[in-house]
Amino acid sequence: MSEINEAIRIIKQGGIVIFPTDTSFGIGCNLENENAIKRLFEIRKRPEEKAMPVLFDSRKRVKEYLRPFDSRVEELMEKYWPGALTIVLKCKVNKVPSLVRGGGKTLGVRIPDHELTLDLIRGADVPIVGSSANFSGEKTPFALSNVDKSLIKLVDFVLEGKTRGRRSASTVVDCTKSSWQVIRQGEIVIDL
Repeated sequence: MSEINEAIRIIKQGGIVIFPTDTSFGIGCNLENENAIKRLFEIRKRPEEKAMPVLFDSRKRVKEYLRPFDSRVEELMEKYWPGALTIVLKCKVNKVPSLVRGGGKTLGVRIPDHELTLDLIRGADVPIVGSSANFSGEKTPFALSNVDKSLIKLVDFVLEGKTRGRRSASTVVDCTKSSWQVIRQGEIVIDL
């Protein structure tokens, strides 16, 4: 069985996978499996009130999880996706587990510009809760060799590959208010 097929199988079954993205190495699980999400938070030692971003394969799929948004947001998606931009929007709370939302009503969403990551999402046929493959507060790994060995031991599978070598995380922009706010400056610089 190929590596990508094994990673897809594990995501579908509620496992945790480390995988390359366009920005850094990520760690993730099935958005629709609350036990997997809980385990992901435990593995990363991430505080439960800190939301986690979700990776998608299409804008159509993104819209299934979000409340309606205006055309300015649509233009942002058109311009920067797939790519290193995470957009925070109001979500359908009944479709997104509380832990992923950090107990709030918003969700950070992104379509990565990396074929292997997109194949993983498409193959699993579900969005993937995914953040950088590190323990909370530790350095972001931009190569598999930078991922903490003790973190690797805690996951179910490592999908090998390369990032795009940019050495920068995604930019995070909060579009929930009328005046947008950059929460984290990363790869993409946006004129607000």
